[in-house]
Amino acid sequence: MADEAIFAPDLQAIETLALRALERLPANFRAHLGDVVIRVEDFADNETLDQMEIDDPFALTGLYSGRPLGEKSSMDSGALPDVIHLYRRPILDEWAETGVSLEALVTHVLVHEVGHHFGLSDDDMHALEASAG
Repeated sequence: MADEAIFAPDLQAIETLALRALERLPANFRAHLGDVVIRVEDFADNETLDQMEIDDPFALTGLYSGRPLGEKSSMDSGALPDVIHLYRRPILDEWAETGVSLEALVTHVLVHEVGHHFGLSDDDMHALEASAG
């Protein structure tokens, strides 16, 4: 076996997995996600952690920033785009701890945040995740 360096998946690798998960969502969901930005970062910033009252940056794997579709109106012009944040280091930490495939874990986090965009219940999010699996 050749001496190949093995590195943890980088930000781009996590984004690629997230985009693949988006492609697997049912078309009726994808149709409403065109303006949602996917942003992959190593960790949430301190301001976000403080707002959410989270002390451990490894405790937050993803976050939806925006207004759920059901709360939007035509008066929202000029608003910032909705953003789904995925946090690489906490995702990798959970991946190492759980033994779940990285693709399944990224899909789980992404679907959960997509669910917030749609204002879904936890049960609805689980059903959506099953359809994207």
